[in-house]
Amino acid sequence: MKKVFVTGVAGQLGHDVVNELTCRTESGRSSYTCVGSDLAPYYSGAMDGTAVTRTRYVSLDITDSDTVERVLLKESPDIVIHCAAWTAVDLAEEQEEKVRLVNTVGTQNIVNVVKALDASKPEGCKMVYLSTDYVFNGQGTAPWEADCKSYAPLNIYGETKLEGELAVSGQLEKYFIVRIAWVFGQNGKNFIKTMLNIGKTHEKLTVVNDQIGTPTYTYDLARLLADMIQTEKYGYYHATNEGGYISWYDFAVEIFRQASEFGHPEYDADHLTVAPVTTEEYGASKARRPFNSRLDRSKLAANGFTPLPDWKDALHRYLMELKF
Repeated sequence: MKKVFVTGVAGQLGHDVVNELTCRTESGRSSYTCVGSDLAPYYSGAMDGTAVTRTRYVSLDITDSDTVERVLLKESPDIVIHCAAWTAVDLAEEQEEKVRLVNTVGTQNIVNVVKALDASKPEGCKMVYLSTDYVFNGQGTAPWEADCKSYAPLNIYGETKLEGELAVSGQLEKYFIVRIAWVFGQNGKNFIKTMLNIGKTHEKLTVVNDQIGTPTYTYDLARLLADMIQTEKYGYYHATNEGGYISWYDFAVEIFRQASEFGHPEYDADHLTVAPVTTEEYGASKARRPFNSRLDRSKLAANGFTPLPDWKDALHRYLMELKF
């Protein structure tokens, strides 16, 4: 039985990764034992009764190199899936030192121990690092290819996630760097929940229509990561849901359309108007945002992995589970 150490289990993706791996073990499709970790002294994610709430939990400050070394050497995992990160993009501009400690130093601390484990364990140790389209400059209209090295992050978040990438790829051999965008899941805050909350109390909303990308449902992504770690097809990948590239405005319109079909008339066109605006019209945020978040996902299928389903289907399944 392979041991998988998952960081960031109080977040959207870590929550779903532990649940997916446990589900596969319980159904006999795979054989994993999971250890979840996060900064809090005990599991602080959604108490939804799923497997992650029962999984053995270890409190871990990834910015403390001695603690990371002690915990990971003691646990001796076969695979580390590193979901923990500072993801508050605007706040990162004001907290650069803290962000770099988490995204850069924290990742380097984990890499150091994974490298030692890989050298000491008979079958080595694999690492999965979740990254972002923010490592690129967000210009143009061509989708960014997984192996593109034209890095030019626009903000502190992007800079520190790139530094994490380089720590992984520069010092490990058995790694998967998976870039994602526009993430949503059951456990935590996201664009869908924000739109649904605001839509309850507003008759008109404005949403930017010149930032283009594709959403990523963590439930679907977790299934892909569970497939990946069973292979040795290492390297860089892009993994968002299929269904074409859209704007945040397009996403919002579809969220409200589906929500109204689920029996919530407050979101239909008679009660709520959504107007498109440019990023400039919307107003400057503290962090510069990429206009082009298109990620080329073709490497997944080329290496035998099943692409994530259509984003509209993912949204439908998400709303079915979401209590709103």
